[in-house]
Amino acid sequence: MKTGPILPGSTIGCLGGGQLGRMFALAARKMGYRVHTVDPTPDSPTGQISDREYNVPFTEIPTLLKFAEGVDVVTYEFENIPVEALDALVPYVTLRPGRDVLYTTQNRRREKEFLQGNNFPVAPFRVVTSETELREAVSALGCPCVLKTADFGYDGKGQQKIAYETDLAEVWRRHGAAAGVVEAWVPFAAELSVVVGRGVKGADDETPVVAFPPTLNEHENHILATSVAPAPLAASILARAQTIASEIAARLDVTGLLAVEFFLTRRGDLLVNELAPRPHNSGHYSFDACVTSQFEQQLRAVCGLPLGDTRLLSPVLMHNLLGDVWEKGTPDWPALLALPGLRLHLYGKSEPRRGRKMGHYCILSSSLDQAWEIDEQAQKILGR
Repeated sequence: MKTGPILPGSTIGCLGGGQLGRMFALAARKMGYRVHTVDPTPDSPTGQISDREYNVPFTEIPTLLKFAEGVDVVTYEFENIPVEALDALVPYVTLRPGRDVLYTTQNRRREKEFLQGNNFPVAPFRVVTSETELREAVSALGCPCVLKTADFGYDGKGQQKIAYETDLAEVWRRHGAAAGVVEAWVPFAAELSVVVGRGVKGADDETPVVAFPPTLNEHENHILATSVAPAPLAASILARAQTIASEIAARLDVTGLLAVEFFLTRRGDLLVNELAPRPHNSGHYSFDACVTSQFEQQLRAVCGLPLGDTRLLSPVLMHNLLGDVWEKGTPDWPALLALPGLRLHLYGKSEPRRGRKMGHYCILSSSLDQAWEIDEQAQKILGR
């Protein structure tokens, strides 16, 4: 395994072939790196622009070891990678962020217990392994509350809201897993998120941590719809979110990126909702509107290079494009691109499906008010 900075001209390995890996690979290409990808699906968004794509399950250990031989460092673009795959790679190649970071954050129970055990602010929760424990948790936390799966939960998948009249026996039957996490309902005033980059410890024993400007997020059907920066919230709240996110990254010993999603309660408190040790949908705005994008920052961090400047160059609105937009045919891209300040990003996915993230656009403008006006025009063009 290499020691010291991994310089341009080296080869970066990426576990996962989705759009986050694609934009990471674009950043790596721009800086002169080669990219190898592992993803079970041929012609993945990342694989389309990689030098080499291994189309095998992540549990195909012999191929993973061959992949490791050809790269100088490995990172990942989503959490649902079996730990046994990481354990097989660790003896042969540097993995950033590390195995334990992924192990903690890919499971909601471990993540919540880590946060609670390290005194980070989270909503009250209970781990349940039976219908009886579910009933006890609901009684303790009150209604409404939410039962979530411990594994493989994102974009609202694996979540059931529980009200006073809910049939708990039916909820547990539908849950269909050995364990779950029941969380108290948070009557939040806003949702925001922060992406932080954390680098390699220097000779002075200092580990650099740099936070991106927080975004204010809006969701539709549990899927992120829009993010805006600068987030129109009090400066003290934004600074506190950046501090908490940076402290979590340090406590987890992240080398790479960490995205932290928050609820802002009506009392002005911040509660950590979820962690992601990778680039994040809400950070896409940085590709167009920051000196350094989240994807270049991930590259810099995992390669042991100095972290980049995260200053926001312009107010920006990011809007996700889901497969629903294609239901009446191919969208009118020329009309969309005619709008001032609009930057279009499509992910190379061949099959649009309802709820599937197919791309996004960013609108850079002199103010968020103006960006929202342009976004309204864009949504009319898209038939929304």
